Amino acid sequence: MATPLVLVVDDEPMVREVLARYLAKEGFRVLTAQDGEEAVRSFEENGPDLVLLDLMLPKMDGLEVFRSIRVSMATPVIMLTARGEETDRLVGLELGADDYVTKPFSPREVVARVRAVLRRTGGGPMLPTRGVLRFGDVSLDAGRHEVRRGGAPIRLTRREFDLLLFLASQPGITFTRTQLLEDVWDFAWDGDTATVTVHVRRIREKIEVDPSDPRHLLTVWGVGYRFET
Repeated sequence: MATPLVLVVDDEPMVREVLARYLAKEGFRVLTAQDGEEAVRSFEENGPDLVLLDLMLPKMDGLEVFRSIRVSMATPVIMLTARGEETDRLVGLELGADDYVTKPFSPREVVARVRAVLRRTGGGPMLPTRGVLRFGDVSLDAGRHEVRRGGAPIRLTRREFDLLLFLASQPGITFTRTQLLEDVWDFAWDGDTATVTVHVRRIREKIEVDPSDPRHLLTVWGVGYRFET
């Protein structure tokens, strides 16, 4: 599945820049728009997977943009609202917005909300629920929840299996430890990401010929991990 495309709509350059930088760092493709008319035009031309939409916009306000978007597609929308815009926020939610974030906000919180909405609406990574993935002498049966190496079964914990399936079904894509916690553990993590490192080490010990020189579950130094078949 293609990397999700997020359209960030806000008339404040700093907000657009910060959100775009954080989203790109977490692996998303990003487009930005500074007013309502540009937002609608970009939406129609690019078909983003999710829209981060400020309510207070020049040329066309956020609610108008939202109505225009929902005329043709049910694309997920997260509204960005100031504290004093409670009425508009409620209207947006009544119209069908998927979530809202109140300014000032933490960019990490926004990224976590984006991931949560994409998972909930089916716009996140679509992992196989059946079929067999093969790499080297290892086979991973998604439907049977079974991993074999050289034909012999390998005992993985549920979390180890989920992490291996997530990475193996998206080869060549680098994920940060924070992304893996949010997507595999299914929650935003504000603490130590060492749990990902520990699980990766355990998986390598079970599937790699030489865990100290892995062929499949690779470390991307300073970033995270990538799977190669």
